[in-house]
Amino acid sequence: MVGLLHSRMPVPEKKAVMSLFTGGQMAVLVSTTVIEVGVDVPNASLMVIEHAERFGLSQLHQLRGRVGRGAAASACVLLYAAGDNGRLGETARARLKAMAETNDGFEIARRDLEIRGPGEFLGARQSGAPLLRFADLGTDTQLLEWAREVAPAMLDRAPHLAAQHVARWLGGKSEYLKA
Repeated sequence: MVGLLHSRMPVPEKKAVMSLFTGGQMAVLVSTTVIEVGVDVPNASLMVIEHAERFGLSQLHQLRGRVGRGAAASACVLLYAAGDNGRLGETARARLKAMAETNDGFEIARRDLEIRGPGEFLGARQSGAPLLRFADLGTDTQLLEWAREVAPAMLDRAPHLAAQHVARWLGGKSEYLKA
C-alpha cells in the first residue's frame, strides 16, 4: 500500500495516513516537506528526496532526520538534476557535498552560514554578504567570543555609550529588540 501526504489535505485525512504508515499497514509514503519536522516513525528506514539541489541545508538535514530512528539500518538518497547547461550550480553542489560528508547538525549549520552568508539580524534578507564591518563569523570566532564576554561589563560601565553604538548600527530597527 502506498500513501500520499501533503499540506492541503484535511487534518483528519493526514492523521489517518500517518496512522497507517506509523502502524506499518502502509509500506510507502509519498510526501511533500510537510513531514520535515515533528514526525517520528521509528520503522521508516528509507527516504528518497527528489530535486535535493532545490532545498537548503537545514531542510535537507531535517528531512534526513526522519529516517534512522529505529533499530533497522536506514538510508537517505538525494536525487538531483543538472541545470539547462548540464551542470549543477556551485551552491547546490556545496550543499549536497555537505550532506554527503556529515550528519552533525552543528557542522551543517556552520556550512550553511559559509555557503549562504548570515543575511540580516533585523531585516528581510535571509542570505547574502556579511554585514559586519569588523568581523567574519567564520574566521573571527575568538574575537567574537571575547566581545561577548566584555560586552556586559561595558554595558554596566557606560550604558549611554552602548545606547549610542546601538543607535548608530541599527537606526530605527533597534525598536525590534524590545519585542
